[in-house]
Amino acid sequence: MSEKSEQYFFNFSFFKVDPKWRWMADLAKEESAKEVENIIKNSGIMFRTYSNLGLRDDTDFLFWFAAPTVEEIQTVIEKLYKTVFGKYIIPSMTYLSCTRPSFYVQDQKTLGFIKGDNQKKHVIVYPFTKTREWYLLPKEKRQEIMDEHIAVSRKYPQIVLNTTYSFGIHDEDFMLAFEVDDIRDFQDLIMDLRETQVSTYVKNDIPMIVCVKKDIIPLITSLG
Repeated sequence: MSEKSEQYFFNFSFFKVDPKWRWMADLAKEESAKEVENIIKNSGIMFRTYSNLGLRDDTDFLFWFAAPTVEEIQTVIEKLYKTVFGKYIIPSMTYLSCTRPSFYVQDQKTLGFIKGDNQKKHVIVYPFTKTREWYLLPKEKRQEIMDEHIAVSRKYPQIVLNTTYSFGIHDEDFMLAFEVDDIRDFQDLIMDLRETQVSTYVKNDIPMIVCVKKDIIPLITSLG
């Protein structure tokens, strides 16, 4: 895969379900789920789907899209809203970012999502913004701090990190998506990272949104 072909926009679209959806007949809900699956799978863009059911009060599920252009993402979401299911969902959080070479990691690998690696049980979506003071540090000092940060992260090879950039296209600096089978491993990582210098320059790193892997039809039929 060429460097040019590896550039993608990431869209994290979180939705709430209208309670009226739960009053629909089960057969109608199953048919609606198949309609959504057909649209997304035939969209031509990469996607992953997750449940937040019972884990947060502000979102029920996540559709995570990746495409070379934002127009392709808009098109699939437009088609989603035109389905029966689409009439019963409300966007609760939306994040936009794009892939870029890291400023600090020279041997950066292609993102696990883009490579099509085996999907882990959970993803933790983590919007991230650094303070203005961070960007005023000399480049050498920033590299030193990030080397410490990266060394801690490498102690957790079981965690796949997708780092994308939101500068100028959304409200955050970065979008992090940690793929992990055991959520406690992620919690251990965050506790270790809190002790590094880089945490001093964190302006905002909330919300942290835990998502559970679920295919489209089981996801939709699980919503009541």
